[in-house]
Amino acid sequence: MNVLKHEMVPEHSIMSGEDVELLFSTYRISTEDLPRIYHDDPAMLAIGAKINDVIKIVRKSLTAGRAESYRLVVKRPKK
Repeated sequence: MNVLKHEMVPEHSIMSGEDVELLFSTYRISTEDLPRIYHDDPAMLAIGAKINDVIKIVRKSLTAGRAESYRLVVKRPKK
């Protein structure tokens, strides 16, 4: 089963280097400012994301129409 096909899972995509640079310059942020998502998250596995990739997540929003958020892919710490 592809988790990205589920109606409750928003659109996930890996951002290009150019898009990441534009994001960082527009919002004056860096990778340290981004929320994290683990490399073994089912959506990350489905899109082939690698550690240090920046992911764009697009959700449907009742007020804005669509809401974009961004995550940095990190390795899950070992227990």
